[in-house]
Formats: sequence, C-alpha cells, structure tokens
Amino acid sequence: MVNSQPLTAVTSDDESLLLAHLQLALAPRVGPRHRQSLLDAFGSPREVLAASSSQLMSVPGIGPAIAQAVLESSARMAEDLLVTCRREAVQILLESDPGYPAWLRRIDDPPCVLFVRGAVQACDALAVAVVGARHATSYGMKTAEQLGGALAHAGYTVVSGLARGIDAAAHRGALAAGGRTLAVLGSGVLSVYPPEHRGLAAEIAAAGGVLSEPPPLTPPTAGAFPQRNRIISGLSLGTVVVQAAERSGAMITARMAGEQGREVFAVPGEISCRMSRGCHRLIQDGAKLVDSIDDILTELGPLSKVTVDPALEQASAARAAVAPRPAERLLTTEETCILEAIGTAATGSLIDQVIHDSGLAASQVLAAMSVLETRRLVTRLPGSRVARR
Repeated sequence: MVNSQPLTAVTSDDESLLLAHLQLALAPRVGPRHRQSLLDAFGSPREVLAASSSQLMSVPGIGPAIAQAVLESSARMAEDLLVTCRREAVQILLESDPGYPAWLRRIDDPPCVLFVRGAVQACDALAVAVVGARHATSYGMKTAEQLGGALAHAGYTVVSGLARGIDAAAHRGALAAGGRTLAVLGSGVLSVYPPEHRGLAAEIAAAGGVLSEPPPLTPPTAGAFPQRNRIISGLSLGTVVVQAAERSGAMITARMAGEQGREVFAVPGEISCRMSRGCHRLIQDGAKLVDSIDDILTELGPLSKVTVDPALEQASAARAAVAPRPAERLLTTEETCILEAIGTAATGSLIDQVIHDSGLAASQVLAAMSVLETRRLVTRLPGSRVARR
C-alpha cells in the first residue's frame, strides 16, 4: 500500500517499482496469467518492460499481440494513475505486499494489483462470499440479508459483488450487524456500478473495503465481471449461493470456488421458481445445503483455524489471547468477562455462578447472555445452566 503514505515517505526505488507494476497492469490485453508468466520469466515488472519483442515472445503463451501491448504500455498513464489514487485515497495493493489478501494469493491467477477504497485487514481472511441473482425474489433478498447479518455476528467478513439483488442484500445485512464486508467490483472503485449503489459503496468502504482489479476510473464492461468473480471466491473460505438461474454469474462464482478448493453452499428454494434451479443443481452436484447459518459455521469451523502466511499467523496469534474464535472478536469487555466465567464442562455452569464469578449485575449478565447466544458462542441448558458451544 505504498501510495497511502506521503510522497516523502516513499523511496524512489519503491515508487519506480510501483509505477512499473501499474504500467504493466494498464497494458491492454495483458491478463493476470500473462502478467504472471512474464513476471516469472523476467523477475520484475521493470525487466518485463525493458525486454525486446523477441524476448517477450520467448515466454510460453506470449504472442505478438501481447508483446506489442507490453511494448506500447504507457509510463505516463501509470504516473497519472498514481496521482489519481493518492488524490482519491485509493490504496494500491501489490501481490508482493504483506497486506495483500492471503487466501487470494493462493489461487492460480491472483490479481497482480488490487485497488482498494477502505481497507483490507488480516481478519478478512475469515470471509464468506454470499452471491446470487440480480432479479431476486423477496424470499431471496430476505435470506441474503439474514445470512449476511448472521455471518457478521459470527465474526466473518461478508464478501460480495455490490450487484443489484442478492449481493446488495448481503452487504446490507453485514453492515446492519456492525460487521465487516468487502465489495469486489467489475468496474473501477471510483466508477461504481450500478450507479444507484454509490451510497452503499461508501458505507462499505467505511466498514470494510471496496476492491477492483481494473484501475479506479475504469467503466464497467461485460467481460470484466467473470474476472471479478474469481476474486470474490478467492477472498473467501466458502461461497454461498442464495438464488441463481442455471446460467448466471453466481453459478460462475460457485464453479470458481470449487476449482479454487473452497467450500460451496447453496440455499434451496421453491421448485417452481426459476431462481432456485441453479441452487438445486449445485446441491445435486455436491454443494452443502444451507438450512441455517449453523450449516455454514459447522463446515467452516476447521478452516477458520487455518493460517496461510506469517503475517496472518501473527495476527491470529495476537487475537487468540482474547478471541480464539471469530465471533469473539466482536465482544465487549463485559461480554468477554461473562464468556470466561462460563465453564467448559459439558454440564455447563449455573447462571447464578456466572453472575458471581463475573462480578457483574444480574441484569448485565442476562443481557450479555442473549448476545452470546445470538453469536452462537453459548447455549442454554435445563436447570438454569449455560454452556459454551
């Protein structure tokens, strides 16, 4: 995120490397796989840009058109882009940056550059994508919003694509729950599509991040959305499809999630509804049926404990002292105190004992207990007992 610092804090070598990455990213027709092949062959974007046409075409998969696009790429456009990003507070994340999303780095074709309004944090490694139809039914919209809110309450970041319908409902559910959410655009982050979601994008940037692979001012194009979908699934431990036709962008995202080795979930619907057919097909093909949020949390439980790089491992270790489970990141000091006062035995603890051990008033404990139940951290047992889940 070099560009988020003042100009005086960035060395000339840092800026030169960043500009080279941007120049290569701006080269038309040079996709993520092409860029990665070139970087693997030459070692850095500066060496790629300095190569001759014959040297570029010696790389497997690089033909005359791609080589010419690299040779004609504009350093001035890269400089202008950097100025725009700094002026508009758009962060630039290179794949080599420590803050680059850890799970996204593991897919076959990660974006070499991400543009971000807001911020991507280490806790966003615990993310679930919720996607679906633009022309969703009221049932689908309600379900997506409920799932977004429940995932946020459980401590997961909700990822979606800011599209009309299911995507927007999932984002709004996470925001209403006070959680984090990431929106991945097929356009640039300063060219929000659909335009009526500009306000929603601003809310998401304040409570998470709005991301794009295309440069910030890039208008939406049809071909960019399938590329965007691999990022949505790549950021996430699993993808939940709420409603989708059999041929749709949500189904593409689900397929990409499966190819990336991530979990795929689907919400069943009415058999007479066209928007249920995609979900039913996914379930027939082995996707996990979602009847409630517990179906997702149970499946992702073991994955939530996985760390994928030293930076994330360090962040997870720091959190573990006070919040070993995702949902515990959202607890207040009082709620944490009450949770610690609940024994781990299968028989649980008497509520009166929890009140005594926590040192808090009974009204405070009972109110906090409802929050802990909502976040599925505790469960009530017969005999005025409560136990950790």
